[in-house]
Amino acid sequence: MSYTGTILLVSHDRTLINNIATSTLVFEGESIVKEYVGGYDDWLRQRPQEAKPRKASFKKQDTVLAQTPIAKLKLGFKQQKELNALPDTIEWLEREQHNLFQAMGDPGFYKKDRADIIAANDRLETVKKLLEDAYARWEKLEQTRFDGENN
Repeated sequence: MSYTGTILLVSHDRTLINNIATSTLVFEGESIVKEYVGGYDDWLRQRPQEAKPRKASFKKQDTVLAQTPIAKLKLGFKQQKELNALPDTIEWLEREQHNLFQAMGDPGFYKKDRADIIAANDRLETVKKLLEDAYARWEKLEQTRFDGENN
C-alpha cells in the first residue's frame, strides 16, 4: 500500500494497537497528551512511573462502588445468554425479510391468490417489527454491558 497519511485509531483492544500502531497518543491527567513510539506494550515500558499514588481518588471510587448494587453493574446470566443469541436472531430475521422482499418483487407474485398476498404482507410487517425490537433490545443490552464494564 502506498498511503502516506495518518490514521487516528481509538481502541481499547491492546492487541490491535500493539500490532498496527507506530506511535501512541496517551492522555495523562490534567489535559496533557503525550506521544510514545510504538503500541500499548511499548507505552507501558516508556511511561514514567507516578511519584505519588493517588489515594484520595481511589477512596471516592470505592465509596461509589460500595453504594452501587452489584446486580446493576453487569448483565445477569439470562441477559448475557439473550445478548449472545441476538445476532443470530437478527441475522435470521434479516434473511427472512430479504426472502420476502425477493418473493414480493417477482412480477408473478401478484398473480397469486389475494389471501396469499395479504399473508405475505402481514408476515413482512411482523418481521419488520420483530427486527426493530431485536435491534432495540440488542442496543439496550450492549449499553448495560458497557456501563457494567466501565463502572
